[in-house]
Amino acid sequence: MNTRIIMTISALILGISGLTLSFLPDLFLNNLGVDSSPITLLLGQIIGGLYFAFAMLNWMSKESLIGGIYNRPITLANLSHFLIVGLAILKVLLKNPDLPILIWATGIIYLVFGILFTRIFFQHPVKSSDVDFITV
Repeated sequence: MNTRIIMTISALILGISGLTLSFLPDLFLNNLGVDSSPITLLLGQIIGGLYFAFAMLNWMSKESLIGGIYNRPITLANLSHFLIVGLAILKVLLKNPDLPILIWATGIIYLVFGILFTRIFFQHPVKSSDVDFITV
């Protein structure tokens, strides 16, 4: 599995979300139908900071060997984040299927990354130089 692509895409998604929530929380929250009270704006900015930090972690480690015992804390952090949030969104969507399409798309993205990071966690990594000799 090419972890470089997965880490890059997750970094971009988290980075864009983090910057949007950090600098335009009212726009983001209004699109979800959430009132722009001072506390929700603050929580949006806090979450944006966390997303941006996660994006930087993934971006900076995308060239590293990831999987199995290699970079296990990074893999476990991503696995925990994406799987927990993905399952939480899924639970809400099953009870409220009429939520906006943005919530559905976010849930799907989170569950896909949760599954990918689960595979990475339990799979031994393949170095990019070894890929040339592997036949499919």
